[in-house]
Amino acid sequence: MTDKLGALSNAKYRRYWLGSLASVGAIQIVTMAQGWLIVDKLGGSTTDIGLLGGATAIPTILVSLFGGVLADRVDRRMLIMAVSIASTALLLLLAILDATDVIKIWHVVAIASAQGLVMGFDGPVRSSYFPLLIERKHMSSAVVLGTVMWQFSRLVTPIIGGILITVGGTESVFFVGVLGWASMLVVMISLRVSSPPVVKSRNVLGDIVEGVRFILSRRDFVLLIGLTYTTHFFGMQYIQLMPFFAKRFEREADGFGIMLSALGLGALAGTFTVGRIRANPRVGYFMLGGTITFTAAIVSFAFAPSFYVALIFLFIGGLANTIYFVIAMTALQLRVPEGMRGRVMGIYTITFSFIPLGGVMGGYVASVYDERIAVAIGAAILASVFLIVGITQPIVRNLDGGNLEDA
Repeated sequence: MTDKLGALSNAKYRRYWLGSLASVGAIQIVTMAQGWLIVDKLGGSTTDIGLLGGATAIPTILVSLFGGVLADRVDRRMLIMAVSIASTALLLLLAILDATDVIKIWHVVAIASAQGLVMGFDGPVRSSYFPLLIERKHMSSAVVLGTVMWQFSRLVTPIIGGILITVGGTESVFFVGVLGWASMLVVMISLRVSSPPVVKSRNVLGDIVEGVRFILSRRDFVLLIGLTYTTHFFGMQYIQLMPFFAKRFEREADGFGIMLSALGLGALAGTFTVGRIRANPRVGYFMLGGTITFTAAIVSFAFAPSFYVALIFLFIGGLANTIYFVIAMTALQLRVPEGMRGRVMGIYTITFSFIPLGGVMGGYVASVYDERIAVAIGAAILASVFLIVGITQPIVRNLDGGNLEDA
């Protein structure tokens, strides 16, 4: 009976999932509060938001390759604990600076940059650790649950964050973030599942090169990872620019939180939707169609005539975009060899840094024109890339949901 719960039938995975939910919630709510702090309290511009995105993304990208190698070399459990300790300390510093009213824009950017370094280790080790807790038959279930975790936090934390900012200021959000990461640390201390020993290569650079060569040798990996990079860089600029859309609709922090929650609600609905179609033999078409629908939705959001119409398009965009991510991630996790998992996932998780990095481009375009034009340009580029790949690459469009493990 418990097997019907999928990956959640494993008690250790359940504990890990709950701890991850707390830390992922901390990431989401802190990212929201940093943007609002710069725009509202410190009077920052679109350029400052772009700078914040770059300061977060570039260190993560640079470190992720080494983070993936480290995840294949050391005890992954201990590495997650180290990440949790560092994140707790950085957010505590940010909270104190904000609470004492000595905070400056450069403080926020500097701490975000340090957090970006830490996140360069977090993504690869998380993606390579959870398979140790489950049976292989539960891999698809675990990927879906991981997506549910992110999307649920995207639904709930913006509302909580908006209320906290209104009542207690942005510093209260940063203190909540401290609690989230501390909770993850407590969970990892209680777990006793460590990484299996691996044969170390001669040097770190050799390990990185080996991981890159493996990906380049597989057209399916190149395309799925490349499309994911493209989606985050060109398609997610609206997230970084969301505070300015809130201002455009004459809303404050609560409205900002509601907009992010509408997106999260759509993404959560998309996670359950893909659960129904992921075994379909034409799942590749669903995956490509989801992203095309997503691009249309976010352009419609950008030019929505009212706040409530914008919420509808955010919901549709969140739902459609999730279909691509769940299917692509499941295929990658099922196809990667265990001894290569940390390195491949290190390269894959660089994708999440492309959101704030794309915000640099979006912030620049928005400063020249406005945030609506920035979002529309990014969406047009993304739609063009997916259409070209869908037409020219049968290995993607012909993905069979019943045989995702097959190369």
